[in-house]
Amino acid sequence: MALVGNDGSIDWLCLPRFDSGACFAKLLGTDENGYWHIAPVGADRCTRRHYRGDSLVLETEWQTPDGTVRVIDLMPVRDDAADVVRIVEGVSGRVRVRSDLRLRFDYGNIVPWVRHHGSQLSAIAGPDSVWLDTPVEVHGHDLMTTAEFEVSAGERVPFILTHHPSHEKEPRRRDAERVLAHTEAFWAEWISHCDYGGGWSDAVRRSLITLKGLTYAPSGGIVAAATTSLPEDLGGVRNWDYRYCWLRDATFTLQALLGTGFEGEALAWRDWLLRAVAGDPADLQIMYGIDGRRRLPEYELDWLAGYEGSPPVRVGNGAAGQFQLDVWGEVLDMLHVARETGLSSAPDAWDLQREMLDFLEGNWQQPDKSLWEIRGPDRQFVHSKVMAWAGIDRAVRAVEDFGLEGPVDRWRALAGRIHHEVCTEGFDASRGTFTQFYGSPGLDAALLLMPQVGFLPWDDERVVGTVEAVQRELTEGGYVLRYRTEHGVDGLPGEEGAFLLCSFWLADALVGIGRVDEGREHFERLLALRNDLGLLSEEVDPATGRHLGNTPQAFSHVGLVNTARHLSGASPGHGLTSPQRPA
Repeated sequence: MALVGNDGSIDWLCLPRFDSGACFAKLLGTDENGYWHIAPVGADRCTRRHYRGDSLVLETEWQTPDGTVRVIDLMPVRDDAADVVRIVEGVSGRVRVRSDLRLRFDYGNIVPWVRHHGSQLSAIAGPDSVWLDTPVEVHGHDLMTTAEFEVSAGERVPFILTHHPSHEKEPRRRDAERVLAHTEAFWAEWISHCDYGGGWSDAVRRSLITLKGLTYAPSGGIVAAATTSLPEDLGGVRNWDYRYCWLRDATFTLQALLGTGFEGEALAWRDWLLRAVAGDPADLQIMYGIDGRRRLPEYELDWLAGYEGSPPVRVGNGAAGQFQLDVWGEVLDMLHVARETGLSSAPDAWDLQREMLDFLEGNWQQPDKSLWEIRGPDRQFVHSKVMAWAGIDRAVRAVEDFGLEGPVDRWRALAGRIHHEVCTEGFDASRGTFTQFYGSPGLDAALLLMPQVGFLPWDDERVVGTVEAVQRELTEGGYVLRYRTEHGVDGLPGEEGAFLLCSFWLADALVGIGRVDEGREHFERLLALRNDLGLLSEEVDPATGRHLGNTPQAFSHVGLVNTARHLSGASPGHGLTSPQRPA
């Protein structure tokens, strides 16, 4: 995924995979760390930009005193290479355009050796090579490749940048216009499978396209975001690498895909998860690489200054080694949803679930880091216990509803025991709300999920009290925080913005407790936070509306899709339906 600024500069691009080293890393550093800028000479921000219909083909347009010029950006879909195609199109008049290409491998750290091959050039360092193919004459200057040319109305000048292993012969050449036509046809065919018929369809379709763009096609894994180390707190240290796949996203992502007609993507995501978690359930991780790899060591890139001076820049994610109890419940819930919705069966899935259930039985009382990956002490987090209950509950349903074999009486008793403990130890009767962890005075936005997973019905007074407490005590400017960082629970300095997924959860919860109009109003405020291309980051600054954290964020777009689905099925005075089982 290439991130293109509104000035026509690609400031972030990892090739050939999401988790590869960036060859353009200006986003986290300076010009010296690599970028590719194409724009009219002397121009700054574009006049307008948009995606072509339901696609990821981007058009950026500048109106200048000499005329209008457009840059069409796309990444083609093909198996044998990774490309960025940029087509400069003259719209009116005659405009002088400049291309500045500064390639830097290994996150802006390595200057490649550049050679010319006729109308092509190659940039090589170690295992990486990038080839540029264009009819325009280019020049080397200041360790950068530049070109200046003019375009008149109707003229189109292509640039094709292709990554290729340096030990292989040069990549086959491609025709930019054919690539553009093929890419547009791909997106048109793909979005034709969308069967969503509810409200806010444009926003839902854009979010689904973004999720597709965040998918690593060979494995079906969906990365949490395309970037690393974009700060949750400008100038702070809350900077993490999100170019991996989290198990906590599993059920919500599956629901978003299946609920909008994308069974193939849902199946690929389910199968990625089954491959990733295969093995001893005690070794289950909270996240994996896009191909299912387990080792994601975290280290810092000290040559990058960080986004707007927010170091450190991190690669890898140390949270992969954390114990988070909720992920066992997440996986069991996801596999149950797949079974309930008729997704084609997976061999040995029930055997895997049985093994995971055995682990839960023996470990559900252990303290953990919970889904927010705190770097403070382990706690008895309420959400983690709720998800442990959900995992056991789904096993009971699998036996009762699908005739699978298992010690259902034992599981039913265990679910009741967990339920009783959470309602006793995790509920503050004086305030009428569940709390973040046993004995905590603080709240956690994940508490909003308790009725969604069926732990309690929406009309239970404890649920209503919790929703109202979160809305009252855990919001800033109407947007929801994950938790109050000033309580010190996460072991990190500084603050963070409001978490967009949690804000979508609040819209769901307001609908669930019957406040549908309020939930709809809250949802539409969240839609207004999208940038000019309909994209959402992880968080938002409640005071300014500025995006924070890694981008585009899959969890935010999954939240948008599912909340739109929920609202489209609700009517004033009626809340969400959810799986309910009496305690």
